[in-house]
Amino acid sequence: MAGWLTAMLTMAVAGREAVSEIGAFQVMELRAIIGMILLYPLIRMNGGYAAMKTAYPWRHVWRNTVHYGAQFGWLVAITMIPLAQVVSIEFTMPIWTALLAVFFLGEKMNRWKVIAVLLGLIGVWIIVRPRTDGIEPGQIISLMAAVGFSISVIFVKALTRTESVVRILFWMLLIQGIIGLIPAILVWQPIPNHLWGWILLVSICGTFSHYCMTRAMTFADATIVVPMDFLRVPLTALLGWLIYSEAIDVYTALGAALILSGNLLNLRKSAPQVQK
Repeated sequence: MAGWLTAMLTMAVAGREAVSEIGAFQVMELRAIIGMILLYPLIRMNGGYAAMKTAYPWRHVWRNTVHYGAQFGWLVAITMIPLAQVVSIEFTMPIWTALLAVFFLGEKMNRWKVIAVLLGLIGVWIIVRPRTDGIEPGQIISLMAAVGFSISVIFVKALTRTESVVRILFWMLLIQGIIGLIPAILVWQPIPNHLWGWILLVSICGTFSHYCMTRAMTFADATIVVPMDFLRVPLTALLGWLIYSEAIDVYTALGAALILSGNLLNLRKSAPQVQK
């Protein structure tokens, strides 16, 4: 989890720096290409490319189409609104995942999940604070990205029944590299030398952050792992303050507290059922 937190915090800063000078499509394409190279040792350790064959290619295609759109939205959002807002809104992902799981995975919506959803929605409302002149585009994009990530999680949950972590990562990088190839070519521009370090960080963190999270789940219960991820909200806010002088307003802090409280309440109340 320390690896996951470090990777996600680093990617927030590296992504903002990279996208501030070149297009998000170009950054994502480079991430997919470099990520595939970085993943190669794990592919070899897990049986080589022959072991990456899947019986469910279309599940990977749909999952990565949605995930690509969500990742693109996230990269754009971090250049438009404070990092603390992006990450706070991102933490509504478990709310949308719970709702989607009811419709697509047949899971039940108990009262604790309902409370978590309500707290999350109130938290988002407080952070966004709709005004008469409209909501900031960055907030809308961030919220759409969170919904997209939740849909991706539903697909991943189904895929993990038959696919290994490395295979899922392999198809993620391959499919997203194909999806983004033409958009990246259309907006391609020369890359300044000083940006390569940021792009490399995005590639490393984007590839191995999910691997760290999945491995953490194998060593500890979800009730230990997931609450640790909540540290990302205050740590990202701290980074935004230290690096970009972004003020942390009381509305963002209160909204984030409600969202995280709902997630934590749902997690703790659901734990006994998971252990059965």
